[in-house]
Amino acid sequence: MTQERFLVTGALGCIGAWVVKRLVDEGTSVWTYDLGTSSHRLLLIMDDEALAKVHFVQGDITDFDAFDRVVADNGITHIIHLAALQVPFVRAQPVLGAKVNLVGMSVVLESAKRHSEQIEGLTYASSAGVYDQSGTAFVPATLYGVHKIAKEGMARIYSQDYGVHSIGLRPHTVYGPGRDQGMTSSPTKAMLAAAAGRPYHITFGGTIVLEHADDMAKVFIDAARARPSQAAVYDVGGSTVSVEGIIQAILAAAPEMAGKLDYNPAPLPVSASSHGETLEAALGKPHWRPLDQGVRGTIEQFRSAIDAGRIDIDRAMA
Repeated sequence: MTQERFLVTGALGCIGAWVVKRLVDEGTSVWTYDLGTSSHRLLLIMDDEALAKVHFVQGDITDFDAFDRVVADNGITHIIHLAALQVPFVRAQPVLGAKVNLVGMSVVLESAKRHSEQIEGLTYASSAGVYDQSGTAFVPATLYGVHKIAKEGMARIYSQDYGVHSIGLRPHTVYGPGRDQGMTSSPTKAMLAAAAGRPYHITFGGTIVLEHADDMAKVFIDAARARPSQAAVYDVGGSTVSVEGIIQAILAAAPEMAGKLDYNPAPLPVSASSHGETLEAALGKPHWRPLDQGVRGTIEQFRSAIDAGRIDIDRAMA
């Protein structure tokens, strides 16, 4: 059997950091590919000994030659493509957002095509943001959602025309240590606020579908190893909860925060439907940790990071 060699784009982001941690913990060789250099999210969840086992590569996801050299020179067998600009950043810089999200996807697919005999698995992040609020129509409320629809279409054509098969996954609201950016990062910031003893206002309300970043990371790794026979894309499901329920879970773990947390009742412009059935049929039923367990564990990890000086609270909550 070929020794697995994973390449994770966007590995300095939240899900990416947890993917790297899982791969290192199981003894799998892993390379990262990011334009940035800050490992602050990895520092939240990995010790220095574990980080020393990661092969860090700085590179622009829109640079085909640079990315392709990493794939070729390191004998990469599996790619998990997570590099993207999220909703607020795409809204602020639409042209850059399109370059990173769409050209970046083209770079990954074309490199996988060029090295088709070497690449054994490819998975990428789509989003529940491809839907409207009803969860039934592909009418996204953001440019980010439009980009994700395009990425799914690109993957389908590369499968149809070139035999580059892949799995796309559509997370909804990922939470946990390291989730400090994006439209749906507010619940995690409330958990950090609880760990730090600070008041916090969650920026939206209504009902959402939560997925802990560690659980989501396992789904991406499983998808990369699945060897599909076509391009597939799946809603991932998760735990359907209200924002009020999240606050109650935070208060159960940090009762001293009573009266210090509130939220905007306006819901997100994204469906709160949870349809993970097709994913379960393809990859097996994912494990989504219960809300109380996930919230308590996140707060405890934040407290440990604060005590150890491994987190900049102001930066994470900005």
